[in-house]
Amino acid sequence: MRRLSLNARLALDAPVSDQIEVALFLIEHPDLAAPIRLSTDNTERLSEDPVTYGTRSTWAGSNPITEPFLWIVASAVLPGDEDDAPANARIAIANLSSSMVALLRSFTDPADIRLAVVMADTPDLVEEEWSGLRLVSADMDAGEIVLSLSRDEIELEPFPPGRMTRLNNPGLHP
Repeated sequence: MRRLSLNARLALDAPVSDQIEVALFLIEHPDLAAPIRLSTDNTERLSEDPVTYGTRSTWAGSNPITEPFLWIVASAVLPGDEDDAPANARIAIANLSSSMVALLRSFTDPADIRLAVVMADTPDLVEEEWSGLRLVSADMDAGEIVLSLSRDEIELEPFPPGRMTRLNNPGLHP
């Protein structure tokens, strides 16, 4: 069962609400010097030169002062809760710079992505969270970049997992 804060429930039940849901993304890869932190809301101005906006949150151990989540022009389709399918998500990011495409093309193994939904006025209170997602594909054109995320299906795990024999597990048998 999904548990939501009182503010989130009131915002969902209200016919009109000033509460804004914000998706936070944490992208990690061994080739990156530091994780990439992204937000779908321009909650506050972070710097003047260059002008940047973002969300300050402590989610995923981030320091809100030195590691804010930078605002991107994006839309997200969050993972569903279907029983017979792994969590799938899509992020459509406006292609504003050729450096974004160059970064995505710079590595061949998939990046790890964590995703959280918070309310703009309470960015430290996580309403929903997904971890263990992997970048499956990145479709790029001149206007946008669509990232597809998924996690491994539990049905792909081998069953039975293996036998406990002397050859496979010598420490179990004296």
